[in-house]
Amino acid sequence: QVQLVESGGGLVQPGGSLRLSCAASGKIGSIEAMGWDRQAPGKQRELVATIPSTGSTNYADSVKGRFTISRDNTKNTVYLQMNYLKPEDTAVYYCNADIVSPSTLWSNNFWGQGTLVTVSS
Repeated sequence: QVQLVESGGGLVQPGGSLRLSCAASGKIGSIEAMGWDRQAPGKQRELVATIPSTGSTNYADSVKGRFTISRDNTKNTVYLQMNYLKPEDTAVYYCNADIVSPSTLWSNNFWGQGTLVTVSS
């Protein structure tokens, strides 16, 4: 009923930039918080950034000053602009969103399928 589809991953050299997008579709009443997590090979999934419907954004210390999260509520889309990428940023990046059902008015958390970002020379 609700889908999150990520795009924008790929191979980039250290110091380069990528922009990830995640579009939500389906039965959506409204979207509360949105965010990005990542999981590197052999490591646990970690939070990268979150953005509420209103209010301040939040970032992992490892990406502060390099990554910027934003959203376009007219398109139900969240973005992650990643600059000055490092090899340790290599991971599968997952978007997530707290989506309110238009019929029940309950909020549920949904996840995308992930997009691979590889930072290597």
